[in-house]
Amino acid sequence: MSWLTEYVRPKIRGFLKREVPDNLWTSCESCSQMILVRDLERAHKVCPHCGYHMRPTAMERLAWTFDNGEFTRIELPKVPTDPLNFRDSKKYSDRLKDQRNRSHLDESMVVAHGEIGGHAAVVAVMAFEFMAGSMGTALGEAFIAACRLAILQKAPLIVFTSSGGARMQEGMLSLMQMPRTTIGVEMLNDAQIPYIVVLTNPTTGGVSASFAMLGDIQIAEPQALIAFAGPRVIQDTVREKLPEGFQRAEYLLEHGMIDRVVKRGDLPRELALVIGLLTAGRAMSSIPTPGTEAA
Repeated sequence: MSWLTEYVRPKIRGFLKREVPDNLWTSCESCSQMILVRDLERAHKVCPHCGYHMRPTAMERLAWTFDNGEFTRIELPKVPTDPLNFRDSKKYSDRLKDQRNRSHLDESMVVAHGEIGGHAAVVAVMAFEFMAGSMGTALGEAFIAACRLAILQKAPLIVFTSSGGARMQEGMLSLMQMPRTTIGVEMLNDAQIPYIVVLTNPTTGGVSASFAMLGDIQIAEPQALIAFAGPRVIQDTVREKLPEGFQRAEYLLEHGMIDRVVKRGDLPRELALVIGLLTAGRAMSSIPTPGTEAA
């Protein structure tokens, strides 16, 4: 036998039999192209082939937003676990327990503070990985806590929205978070604290009907679905063909509903610029007009 059969062939067979890790590759949800996971993470989960913005976790969003990925999370108020003793296919309390184990989060909103472009900021991120970012009493309390922290620190509040709407397991208590979060926005307005909303895919239901559309500045990620009811529901209701790109970020920008559509990689720089402009304006407004100084 030659060295080809004794040495080379076993080496080739051994190489071919090596197992490829399951988490080495993934596919784009939009174009179905294969992407190396490490390349996707470097691109902040934006497809390098078609530019589709995949859904990140709440903790990834915080790390991408703050300078050097450094931030401090705050402890959020506790609420009753199952106020209505709700049960569908399983107990609501058991469903919450499963979601907490799976997502490693307590609820569907995470609040942290740190710096963005050297500016102090408070950031609240909705966690779609926790019951589709649904809005319940815990989220309402988290949003109010974020507002109070922003007022205390005199720092802008930035909210990243991503939600399927109200949480049905909490019934009317969930719907009451719409006026409650609106009151939180009013608290910011009264204290002259900038409120910036970044709409991500999807932002729907009671969230879009309340605090998500009340920002001083409304920014959206490309192709984000922003709606109260989904396009299929509307089309089935009105029995009309909807316009191309209806309820997507670019459509809303064209019709004056939002201010900017910004790619994920550009968001930290864009937020730093906006915060700088808004806080500079506030600082200038506190300077006395010539001739009005006390004698």
